[in-house]
Amino acid sequence: MSLLVVGLSHRSAPVSVLERASLNAGAQLKLLQDTVAAEPAAEAAVLATCNRIELYADVDKFHAGVAELSTLLAQHSGVGLEELTPYLYVHYEDRAVHHLFSVACGLDSMVVGEGQILGQIKDSLARAQDLHTAGRLLNDLFQQALRVGKRAHSETGIDRAGQSLVTFGLEQLSAGADVQQWARGKRALVIGAGSMSSLAAATLARAGVAEIVVANRTFERAERLARILSEGDDTDVLARAVPMDSVPGELTRADVAVSCTGATGLVLTADAVVASVQGRTGAPALEDAAGADTAVRETAVRETAVRETAVRDTGETPLPGAGSAADENCPLDLSSVSSVPSGFSVMGEAAVAGMDAATLEQHGAWAAGGTAVDRTRETGRSGPEADTELIGALAATATRVGRIPERRRPEPVVEVPRPEPVLFLLDLAMPRDVDAAVHRLAGVRLVDIESLADASADAPMAADVDMVRRIVADEVTAFGAAQRAAHITPTVVALRSMAADVVAGEIARLEGRLPGLDDKHRAEITQTVKRVVDKLLHAPTVRVKQLAAEPGGAGYADALRTLFDLDQETVASVSRAENSTTEKNRGPA
Repeated sequence: MSLLVVGLSHRSAPVSVLERASLNAGAQLKLLQDTVAAEPAAEAAVLATCNRIELYADVDKFHAGVAELSTLLAQHSGVGLEELTPYLYVHYEDRAVHHLFSVACGLDSMVVGEGQILGQIKDSLARAQDLHTAGRLLNDLFQQALRVGKRAHSETGIDRAGQSLVTFGLEQLSAGADVQQWARGKRALVIGAGSMSSLAAATLARAGVAEIVVANRTFERAERLARILSEGDDTDVLARAVPMDSVPGELTRADVAVSCTGATGLVLTADAVVASVQGRTGAPALEDAAGADTAVRETAVRETAVRETAVRDTGETPLPGAGSAADENCPLDLSSVSSVPSGFSVMGEAAVAGMDAATLEQHGAWAAGGTAVDRTRETGRSGPEADTELIGALAATATRVGRIPERRRPEPVVEVPRPEPVLFLLDLAMPRDVDAAVHRLAGVRLVDIESLADASADAPMAADVDMVRRIVADEVTAFGAAQRAAHITPTVVALRSMAADVVAGEIARLEGRLPGLDDKHRAEITQTVKRVVDKLLHAPTVRVKQLAAEPGGAGYADALRTLFDLDQETVASVSRAENSTTEKNRGPA
């Protein structure tokens, strides 16, 4: 076994890179075809979900395989190899098996324990089988991964540890409130009719929404999903289908919308959402009323403060005289500095040169709410030296901060609360269906893959997660042993075939020497020779299978071929025959 996986996921790459690297159905098919056409790969399968893109292959050379698979992912995703490489991870042989089994159990999902991944693995295997890119190794691997995932969900409480992305997304939309209470009576719009959209529609129906409208590019699929929802025994939701061009109008009526399509561009632009909110409420959806509007007010306050400061500091309006009410008890006679062309300013050394330093210091104490002090009495120093020292310190402060600091009470800023949303949007598509700019719109709450990744927790219910990890470890060991044992089987079959040929040849030679041998004695002799050969081969072949199943046992097949001088082509023909039988009997678990 030379299993190699190269991929990227929400754990290794930011959502922006995953979004750009996502593969539509056509790109996935082309990637599979190009992978098996490449020299290092004999089999290939692609696992592409909303938060991972992984390419599995059976390769004959590790380094060449990594290089080839990485290059193919870059070519088909449209993201340059140099940009993509830092986000790629590589797993080989047993580590690759461990990775896929962990993925199948939900341990590597954005929401730990979610079960949707099993359906996605099943679809991935079916796609590879349809294109005949999955041989014996990948068929065995993916089918076993499905069995391991089912075992984890049936034998542990991992189902309680997580939920589907849909359920988790609805919990985020409801902002911690009970989803059923939040959803009851709401009108829902579901855009898309694939597996994720169908799950979203079913989840909303069970949560108690009053109406579900399904929109899809293929109207027949939307009708089929709406009919399934309407005829469900466990809900009484009203469901109907509409064409995609009806989405803007339906969005005006909807309380919650879920979008998960395979579109390569945006399905809902920010302008479309603004128009729908305005059509619903009659008021425009301003850009982040709690953030942008507050920012506008804060900007206005800052601009006013700047203008007032400029007036004070540049003297555009002369400061009042010493006797005014505003400057009551001010120790500085402002009229004495009116010779400064622009009025009183302390923006640098030139502005304070020639002024009495003690007077300036007393003014500073007064501006800070204190009382004027007699600097001379405090320090015991007076005269030009003290003035020069004080003026130098004052000028240095003014040069550093731009002005003499004054303690002023900040202007109060009125906090504007963000209005309650009237439209809830859940975007589960990759690449995204809803413009990220919608996050900034007032009256709208958007939850997308990026916000889900930020909100998801990695290890809920540690005991159940640990149990699943032990299951995965045991299954990886068993799968590796089975694959190594299967690897030697063609050699053992070829050895027994060679022994049968030897027996047949010796019986033919005996008949030539004893032409009068009757049928009864000929049969007895033939059976005796076969028993001898079988007994001689039994213990070595059973033991070699046991040894080959252990780690590092791959060399025993080569040893058998060397010891018994087996023809390599004979062994290969047995392998081809077994693979052909597997191909006929294949089918997902």
